[in-house]
Amino acid sequence: MTLTEQINADVKEAMKAREKEKLAALRAIKSALMLEATKDGSGEVSEEAGMKILQKLHKQRKDAAALYKEQGRDDLLHDEVFQAGIIEAYLPAQMSEDEIGAVVKEIIAKTGASSPADMGKVMGAAMGQLSGKADGKIISMLVKKHLLG
Repeated sequence: MTLTEQINADVKEAMKAREKEKLAALRAIKSALMLEATKDGSGEVSEEAGMKILQKLHKQRKDAAALYKEQGRDDLLHDEVFQAGIIEAYLPAQMSEDEIGAVVKEIIAKTGASSPADMGKVMGAAMGQLSGKADGKIISMLVKKHLLG
């Protein structure tokens, strides 16, 4: 079952169960996927493109939740956290910091990076290898940590 088919099936289930919040989150995902599908006229979205869209939506929800928390808007915070959780269910499992750190160390050894000036080279390789498996902020933090200390 493709990602789009899975989302459509889950939309139907949420409608039958009358889960308004979940339905809103699923419709947002479906809308983003349909928008991508109509871009090139093919009417379909590849699994890779679908995952990128989901990652983008998830990041947007997390960023908005952080902003609402900072501003003390608990009413809006709840919605964003809930939607992020729904989107997360469709994403592959994220790597732990220890796993990311091991990959970063390996990349630093391969590239021969030794100073913060080499950060771009390491980040490029790390983002390519860890795309979809780890958050860019965590990767960046670990690259800085390993190159500085």
